[in-house]
Amino acid sequence: MLRVGSVVLGVADVPRAAAFWTAALGYVPREEREDDWVVLVPKEGAGVQLSLGLSESPVQERPRIHLDLYAEDAADQAAEVERLVSLGARRVDWDSYPDDADFIVLADPDGNIFCVIDTAYD
Repeated sequence: MLRVGSVVLGVADVPRAAAFWTAALGYVPREEREDDWVVLVPKEGAGVQLSLGLSESPVQERPRIHLDLYAEDAADQAAEVERLVSLGARRVDWDSYPDDADFIVLADPDGNIFCVIDTAYD
């Protein structure tokens, strides 16, 4: 049976992306980072890897695949959004928020879209 082992993000600057995502997720490099590739793994062991590969492709305004990062509740979500913004993420002016949105859309320093989800939301 297959399982998801790694999510791969294309980035314009691997060292910058690695610095952001290690701080954002508490991940560490699996092995020494190369200029065009690094695999990040959870510091605590098991979990989905995040691989960052050098890409010259333009960032998609509405990507078909993105990361959802889970927060415990609305307060945790707000704190995490502020922490991620302080690390270099930016808020995205998302025009498709439903009235009862449980997510906030951000972009990493390379412009890759991701969401911070309030998992306690009804």
